[in-house]
Amino acid sequence: MNITRTKLLSSIALAGAASLALGGCASNSSNAAADGPADRAIEIAVFNGWDEGIAASYLWQAILESKGYDVELTYADVAPVYQGLAGGDFDVVLDTWLPTTHADYMETYGDDVEDLGAWNDEASLTIAVNEDAPIDSLDELADNADLFGDRIVGIEPGSGLMRITGDDVVPGYGLDGLELVESSTPAMLSELKKATDAGQNIAVTLWRPHWAYNAFPIKDLADPQGLLGEAEEIHSIAASSFQTDFPEVHGWLQDFTMPSDTLYSLEDAMFNAYSGDDYGPVVEQWIADNQDWVDSLTS
Repeated sequence: MNITRTKLLSSIALAGAASLALGGCASNSSNAAADGPADRAIEIAVFNGWDEGIAASYLWQAILESKGYDVELTYADVAPVYQGLAGGDFDVVLDTWLPTTHADYMETYGDDVEDLGAWNDEASLTIAVNEDAPIDSLDELADNADLFGDRIVGIEPGSGLMRITGDDVVPGYGLDGLELVESSTPAMLSELKKATDAGQNIAVTLWRPHWAYNAFPIKDLADPQGLLGEAEEIHSIAASSFQTDFPEVHGWLQDFTMPSDTLYSLEDAMFNAYSGDDYGPVVEQWIADNQDWVDSLTS
């Protein structure tokens, strides 16, 4: 687990989506692509702590820069990203989960943004526990709450996962006696690592695809009531001006798909096998090792 990376991400705050994004937009760009504006970079918003989106964003940054575009990545919380997209301060985010997790945001901002389609259709929300935990289902958790310290370690309070867990899973499975800890993804992963290293029980909010399933001995609790929802899709959502501003990139992202095994491979290289914060060389090496697949994304 990349503790340095996750601490860095958790420290990044967005005081205002517009101010940060506009600062990036004002940067002096030398975009060599013939179809896009030459006076600014492509602004990709990245949700804090959502590793599949971080991986996809770094991948596309490397691809687009190799094609002559300038690309800026801006980390932000979920709500300011959608506000920024609707206001034209960001160009695209690659990590919108539909039809459930980010449905509220799309209902609010959907008329002012464009859905470029799904690039992965195997996403799911989960409550995960250590692999040797004495339970296998959410309907067993209430009776064994003390074994897990009477708590579920959560992530960012504004996330769809926390909303669904608090509004649906907790009352649905009678988990009101457990504390749903509002935390952050980095803090949750840190606690998960600490507990599994020590052989202790722990319950956390998690999701697939995520590199944690390769890094830690964990399992998902069954959800017999289906309160966490069915499998979801990960979509790219763009500003309404994106097609006009960057038509070539718009087309590439519309056609983009990434199987979970390929995503796991990239995430593992970035967040598990590597312990630093400079992902550029790691992503470049991964691209070299998967060149034919990467080339297919823009052919």
